[in-house]
Order: sequence, then structure tokens, then C-alpha cells
Amino acid sequence: MPRRLQPEELRHRCDPEIFGVETTAESALLDSVIGQERAVRALELGLGIKDFRYNIYVAGSPGTGKNSIVKAFLHKLSLTEPTPSDLCYVHNFEDPYCPRYIILPQGLAKKFARDMENLIKKLRERLPASYRSEDYRKRRQSLDEQFEELRQRVYRTVESEAQRRGFLFQPTPIGIKTIPHIDGKPLTQELFTQLPEKERNRIAQAQQELQQIIQESLRQEQQIEEQRLKAIRELEEEIAEYTVSPVIDSLQSRYSEHPRVVQFLNDVESDILQHIQEFTEPPQEGQRSAEGQGVPLPTGMIDLFKRYTVNVLVDNSKTKGAPVVVEENATYTNLFGKIERRVQFGVMTADFSMIKAGSLHRANGGYLVLSVENLLKYGISWEALKIAIRCRQIQIDDPANMLGLATTEGLKPEPIPLDIKVIFIGSPEIYYALQAVDEDFEKLFSIKADFDNEMDWKADYIRQFAPFVAARVKERPGVKHFHKNALARLIEYAAELAGDQEKLSARFSHLMLIIREASHWAEREGARFVKAEHVEKAIEEKHYRDGFIEEKIRELIIRGDIFIDTQGTRLGCVNGLSVLQLGDVAFGRPARITANLFTGKDGVIDLEREAALSGKLHTKGVLILKGWLGDKFAQDKPLSLSASLTFEQSYSKVDGDSASSTELYALLSALSGVPLKQNLAVTGSVNQKGEIQPIGGVNEKIDGFFKICKIKGLTADQGVIIPEQNVHHLMLRPEIIEAVKKQQFHVYVVKTIEEGLELLTGMEPGQRGPDGKFPEGSLYARVEARLREIQQNLETEEEKEEK
Repeated sequence: MPRRLQPEELRHRCDPEIFGVETTAESALLDSVIGQERAVRALELGLGIKDFRYNIYVAGSPGTGKNSIVKAFLHKLSLTEPTPSDLCYVHNFEDPYCPRYIILPQGLAKKFARDMENLIKKLRERLPASYRSEDYRKRRQSLDEQFEELRQRVYRTVESEAQRRGFLFQPTPIGIKTIPHIDGKPLTQELFTQLPEKERNRIAQAQQELQQIIQESLRQEQQIEEQRLKAIRELEEEIAEYTVSPVIDSLQSRYSEHPRVVQFLNDVESDILQHIQEFTEPPQEGQRSAEGQGVPLPTGMIDLFKRYTVNVLVDNSKTKGAPVVVEENATYTNLFGKIERRVQFGVMTADFSMIKAGSLHRANGGYLVLSVENLLKYGISWEALKIAIRCRQIQIDDPANMLGLATTEGLKPEPIPLDIKVIFIGSPEIYYALQAVDEDFEKLFSIKADFDNEMDWKADYIRQFAPFVAARVKERPGVKHFHKNALARLIEYAAELAGDQEKLSARFSHLMLIIREASHWAEREGARFVKAEHVEKAIEEKHYRDGFIEEKIRELIIRGDIFIDTQGTRLGCVNGLSVLQLGDVAFGRPARITANLFTGKDGVIDLEREAALSGKLHTKGVLILKGWLGDKFAQDKPLSLSASLTFEQSYSKVDGDSASSTELYALLSALSGVPLKQNLAVTGSVNQKGEIQPIGGVNEKIDGFFKICKIKGLTADQGVIIPEQNVHHLMLRPEIIEAVKKQQFHVYVVKTIEEGLELLTGMEPGQRGPDGKFPEGSLYARVEARLREIQQNLETEEEKEEK
């Protein structure tokens, strides 16, 4: 039997005493997550397992607070974990194209960078002073004198050999000139030709021998100069080493526990000793020094002192616990860092000091939170991130290299070890899509944390709303403390959002809108606390803001432009209830559903489907009607009829099967010739056995029809028919409940098609008796009679065609 619901069945009320406080000012602050035990346990497991495969995908609908909950959860957890080391890059003296990384304990990288700056500053002051010292001057003078004596000795030997062979020895700017002489007088060319041939041959032979001696002396002199320069270099290196080594050794002892620092300091010492001149001589005028040392450039464009500095990439000196980095825009450079470039004399250059950190560097040793939807906009970022997680290292590279495009030769910094936990936040749909198309995804993201968009109506959860509001008051200016009655109304609003008497919405972003706006109305009224009426005002204002389209459609109905009757009866016509969803706004819209019947064998024609305006679910619902009709009226004969069904004045796609029972009522009315009451609106899905099944959006559907009836005038017999299984979904507005109390409006529930027909027609549908027939005058008897009439007309027409 159909049943009329009582007012207390139409809404679940919240008892204000359940909170145990008068206002939220008396409540402690919430330090846990409300109603998301499944997600929290998944997060705890994923974060507790230190394995690069156990990264986490947090799935949930928008507005469930998953972003803020994950961030708060991570920040709380990170404080209990060790702070990671600092990270820096230094020049690689063996291969300038591959800067080396150095990992140092927290806060030590900046100190090391300052120590290196001070080191170079000291050496630039002390080395020139060392070469201006009296000791260096004396030792240099002694070396010069020593090698000058060696040169003079060679000179005297050559001069003696020249005199013994009868030649004058005369040094010139371009070399040594030898002139033959007789009795101390130079021999002219004219006198030389007058000499006997034998004498001329002797002089020529002697001169040749002397030239060989001179060549040998020049070689000796060159060797002496080389020895002199070598001795000077050794002296300078000795002086430099005497100055440099103590400073370097002091720094090495300070960082002796860090082998990479020690190796770098050794390389620095060797390089300084090879470039003493850069420390002792001022740059020549017109020379330009570049800002950094990286890819080798022509001499004069490189600032050699830059290579001794330290590029601090990540400084964790002020970090407490493990870092939590939230990257909102996951481009490749934002994730992996970049190498900046500068133009020098028309040439693009880069060096280790121009390496910049990315989110992976800053989150190394901690947690990186990414929006998966944002990440997948940049395919290169996703591919590179998988490689980084799998290989457990960060490689800073040119994005063009990742795409396989040819690039000019540039820096390729040494990869950095990666120890990180990546948390993706996204929709369930993206999770399943990645599972289906990317074989690496499931291997690297072993944990899925599902955030539900609703929670059970449980006392434990309800009590946590007071600490939740108290925490929001502390962290958000303008939010006021709530009275217990306001909290109760907020709980009921959460149930309204969930559309269920046994559930509460977990979309805390929607609840926060009401909390903030209710605080505003309380502030305007000068109230100390937010009360239930302020929450009600905030809800009403929100519905008014969102109700623009709904109001326009309702206006068309009231003016008669859209046909909806709320009184009287009509044949083959019934008021259906549908829901329009526009973004996050949903509202009920009554719709007239009609059925026409005529002789034929076409069956039930869905006009929406014929016009390509029917979705798959709606088409299935119409096909179910045919199954029910065949089961009910075609056990002993073929089902012969032609009928059309449509949503009148519907100009967009129709989908879902929630109107299938309504369409069946219209069709049975047309078949039986019994009109249907227009003061009732119907919703509900039907199966092939005639059972009414639950549907969605029941509150919006009831609300939509009630508003039309209220404007046209309540007649005390208007109402809606809904499935029995939807009773626990009812969270109707207080205004509707009040009208039900006064018996101005009614909500009926049915379990079968027969119960719905009884309400809509006032007739018993009837059941087949032992003779297999329906009772005389019953609605089903009329339907069967009409079907037989159609069959007989078809048979008569077929006989005429045969004749």
C-alpha cells in the first residue's frame, strides 16, 4: 500500500546538547581528521614505509579538504623527522662541464660558502704581500745573480774560442757577430779576397767551427734561462705554498669529516698554485673578466676567482624537521631546477654558480606534494619524475634533451642522490586512467588514499565539529565562535549537502562558506556568537545567489510558457521530476511527460531517442518498460501496439532512468483511458518486475515541485510520489515540513507500480485471478482490453490486405 510520510520522517534533526559545550569558545582545537579513517590509515602506511615505490596517490572529490588535510598531516609528521642536509654545487677542475655536488649537514653549506669567500679574500691579500717581502727579494736577487754568472761563463768561453781562432767576438741585438782579424785589425772583404786560397779556406773552416760553438752556447743560454724561470717558479710556488697551505689545511681540518669538501679544497690549492700570477698581478687595462667560470672561454673573459666559490643550492639552516614542499605549477624547471645563462661578447655561457634548485631539491629528504592534473599538463615533467623516483637521483638537464632535441654543448651537473616521498592529489578518474595506460604508475605509487565525500551521521564525528569550528576561528580572521544551536544547524546542512539522513557531507570547503558567511551575518547583527538563525540566513542567501536559472525556469512555468499543471487530471500525462545540474548548483525542475497510443506494431517509441536527445541510461529505462509490459500483458499473445513517449518542452539531452516509472504511468493511462492526477508529481526508477527503485536528487525534486505549487496556490491535495527506499535520503527544507504538518502538501512513498497507479488514478490496478483475468473494471483490465482491441484491429487490417 502507498504510504504518506509523517513530518518527522522528512528530516533528521540534530540535538544541540550532543556537543557538550555552550559555544565553540569552550572547545579545544581540532588536531585530527573528521571521518576519513580509511584515507588516514592509508597515509600513515604510505608515509611509514621508507621505500621509493611507496609513494601516495590521494584521491577524492573537490571540496573534501584533501589538500589542506594532507598538508596539515605532513607538516605535523615532518616535525618528528630529521632535517635533511644542505646541498651545494662547486666547480669541477677536471671537467668544468660537470659541476660536482657537495652534501653538508644542516646549516653548514652557507658557512662553507662564507669560508671559501674569506679564504680567497685572505689569499688575494697575503700572496701579493709575500712577493713583496724582503726574504723573497733577496732570494730572487740571488737566483738572478747565480744564473747571470752562468750566462757570463758561457759568454767568456765563446769569446776565448773566437780569439784562439783569430776572430773578433762582437754581441749584437740580433745575435753574436764574429769577424776574422790579422794583428788585431778586422779583415775586410777586399783584403779577404786578396789572401791566398789556402788561408781563405782556413778562415772559412775556423768560422764554421766557431758558429757551431756559438750555436751550442745559445742552446746553453736557453737552458740556463729555462732553469732560471723554473727556479723562479719553484721559488714562487714555495712562497705561495708557504702562504696557501696553512690556510687550506686549516679549512680542511674543519671539514675533515666531509671527503668531498676535502677533495675540493685539494683541487683549489692545486689550481691556485698553478695560477699564482692571477693573485699577484693586477688585471691589465682593457681586460674584461666574466662573472663566472664554466664552459672554457678565451683568456681574459674568465674570472678565475669565481671557480673557488660555492653555489648553495638548498639551505636547510632554518628548516625544522623534514621539508614539505607543495608545487602548484609542476613544469620541468620548477621540479628539476634550471641552469641560467648569460651573454658574454655575443656568446651564451653558463657555469656552476648559475645552477638553480627545483622543488625536488628543496623537498629532498622530505615530502613533495603535487596536483596530478597540473603535472600531467606537462608530459615531460611526468616522464622525468618517474625516472628520478626510479633511479633515486636528480639530474638537472636541458628540457630539450628530455625531448630528444639536439642542443649545444653545455653544463651537465653531477646527479644528486634523491630520497623523497611524492604525494599526488587528484581525482579517482585520473588514478584509474594512469593505472590503465602507464605501467610505471602502479609500481611507483603503491598506496591510494581515498577521501570520501561523505561520512556517517555518528556522534563521534558530530562532536568534532565544535573543535573544527574553534580551530577555524583561530586561524581565519573574521570567523566567530558558534553557539551550540548554530552547530546543530550546520550539522543538518552537512546532511542536506549529503542528501541523506544517515550521512554528513565531508566537503568541508562548502561548509566553510556557510561558517564564514554566518559569521558575517552575526557580525552585522552585533552578536557575540553565531546562532542558528545566522546559519539559516547564510544558507538562504547562498540559495538565493545560486537560484538565478532556477528562478527563470520557475517564472516560465508560472506564466504558462512551460506547461505544468498542479490541479485536475489529464489522460496520458503526468508530472515528472528531474534535476538540472549546473556546475555545483543543482535544483529540481518539474517536467510534463506524455504518452500517445495508436494502432500499429512499432512498440514503444522514445521520441528523445529518435531525436538523438536520449542518453544510454534513459534509453535503457524505456526498454525496461517494454519488458514489464510484455511480462504483464503478453503471456498468452503478442504485444502489439504503437505508442510514443516524450518529455514535453525538453530541448536538451535527457539521461538517467529516474523517470522510467513516470513514463510507464503515462503509458498505462493512455492504454487504459484513465486520466492521471496533475496535483501529484512522480519520480522513481522501475525494473522489469514493476518494483520502484531509488533515485538521486530526491530533495531537489521535491523542493522544485513544492515551489511551483506554493506559487500557484497550495490546495491541500498536492504532493509527490517517491520510492520507499528514498525515505532515508530526505532532508527537506523546514518550509516544506511545515506545509506537510499543516497537510497542505504531501510526500507519498511507493514500492511498486501498482501503488503509484492507485495514488495517481484513485483506482485499483487489479491482479489476475485464478482464471488468468484481471477484475472487471480494474485499470489493468482496461489496459488488456485496449491491447486486444489493437490486436484485433491489426488482424482485421491484415486480412483486408491479404484479400
